Amino acid sequence: MADQDTDPQKLPEKQRGPVVLRRSRSIEPTTTDQRLLDSRGPADWVHTDPWRVMRIQAEFVEGFGMLAELPRAATVFGSARTPVDSPEYEQGRELGARLAGAGFAVITGGGPGTMEAANRGASEAGGLSVGLGIELPFEQGLNPWVDLGINFRYFFARKTMFVKYSQAFVCLPGGFGTLDELFEALVLVQTKKVTKFPVVLLGTEYWGGLYDWIAKTVLREGKISEKDLDLLHLTDDIDDAVDVVGEAYHAWEETH
Repeated sequence: MADQDTDPQKLPEKQRGPVVLRRSRSIEPTTTDQRLLDSRGPADWVHTDPWRVMRIQAEFVEGFGMLAELPRAATVFGSARTPVDSPEYEQGRELGARLAGAGFAVITGGGPGTMEAANRGASEAGGLSVGLGIELPFEQGLNPWVDLGINFRYFFARKTMFVKYSQAFVCLPGGFGTLDELFEALVLVQTKKVTKFPVVLLGTEYWGGLYDWIAKTVLREGKISEKDLDLLHLTDDIDDAVDVVGEAYHAWEETH
């Protein structure tokens, strides 16, 4: 009750940059610049939220700076667990080469498996091979076929780069990471956060069950509309996938 009777004009107040500290919080034994220059003590401060904000900002600045002059590009998603000697790896490699041949830079998550295959195909075909990696406990660095790469700490910063600098997503068989990117892209297109952005599922045997469930259960129960289902293009044909990417880009060009 004592605080309520106190004249607000006479309350102890301190400015810490743009932050205002009042009452008991205004009493600080040191200043911000004093703490900055004092290197003694524990390093716990590098794990605080204000410091994380700076790291997040740095990731966006680095990503935007690296990718700002990227030519038209398509992102290829797929499993990091795809063996090098598997048909899926060869499919990813061929897809990367075809996209490069159509004038698209190829962006992947920069990891092994299908991601490596698409990067490899693009690089071998003389295209630009881009890898946007992520700090994970079970994956080590960017694959050797990445020509232009950056590693991120935060998934949301990395996801922004995929969407901002791609004109299409092509999903090969993959796990939770691929599904995460797939549905996030669909939501962004559905809500018109991004436009003229095709999402291709390459591999009817793998993706057919998911597509059928969306069509026969999600759509039938009214959870999405007919036009939402049209956001997905299911195919086994690499040329068809590349054509869908190219046609969508040309349609976007005509409106811009």
